[in-house]
Amino acid sequence: MPSFDVVSEINMEEVRNATENANRELSTRFDFRGVEASFEYKDETVLMVAQAEFQLQQMESMFRGSCAKRNIDTSAMDVKPMDQHGKTCRQTIAFKQGIEQPVAKKIVKVIKDSKIKVQAAIQGDQLRVTGKKRDDLQQAMALIKAEDFGQPFQFNNFRD
Repeated sequence: MPSFDVVSEINMEEVRNATENANRELSTRFDFRGVEASFEYKDETVLMVAQAEFQLQQMESMFRGSCAKRNIDTSAMDVKPMDQHGKTCRQTIAFKQGIEQPVAKKIVKVIKDSKIKVQAAIQGDQLRVTGKKRDDLQQAMALIKAEDFGQPFQFNNFRD
């Protein structure tokens, strides 16, 4: 029976490279001359450090641009609230890995409501969609791509 898997994974090596690119861009920006500001990649998160909140906002847009150049979908970014320690402001950016249970349930509900003749099963942090016809599976893929679930999805193991 034909099937495919819906997964949500971000290549963390690309995120590390985007962090390094953003740091290089930061060192060349005129408005950041003489300012203590940096991006730091560790434990699959990116830590932004700056002296003011507006600088963090500029750094976030700079990092989003670096991610876009590396084809990292920025909808997977989870920007945490800013916290201030003395003279420095810090903000952490995490990346959504895998499909969380509530999102997976929404996807299954959307597929069932569409009346496409496929079955969707949640398997840990991914989703398996099976059906009798290849066309039905392709319709289900298009449906998932069209909906906005707040994170990017990849479709793996398309089997006939």
